[in-house]
Amino acid sequence: MISGKKRIMIADDEEFIRSLVAATLGGDERFEVILARDGEETMELAQRERPDLILLDILMPKLNGLEVCRQLKGNSETSHIKVIMLTALGDAAHEMRAREAGADGYFSKPFSPTALLRCIEEVLNL
Repeated sequence: MISGKKRIMIADDEEFIRSLVAATLGGDERFEVILARDGEETMELAQRERPDLILLDILMPKLNGLEVCRQLKGNSETSHIKVIMLTALGDAAHEMRAREAGADGYFSKPFSPTALLRCIEEVLNL
């Protein structure tokens, strides 16, 4: 890791969303981007790479985002990783479930890249 950069994982099964968010963050020298395609890959990469923050979709194959969040927050080695759910499920019930699973933030798709960046900065205290 380059000193001072925050490592952000984008965990989403939709390539378009991964690319869009990566493009949003990639131009910002404060961030290093890590990509994951499903819940299992997210868990493996989180344990190995130790990102500062994960932008996590709820609806993903192999392991859904709520379960990924629960497992990350329940493990002393990964519980410090901030999690923002980035999902098409924008209703209050899903947000409540995400918060109960340990999510530090909740952001609905479709999204404004500028607003997402502000949310990331807030969660990371930048």
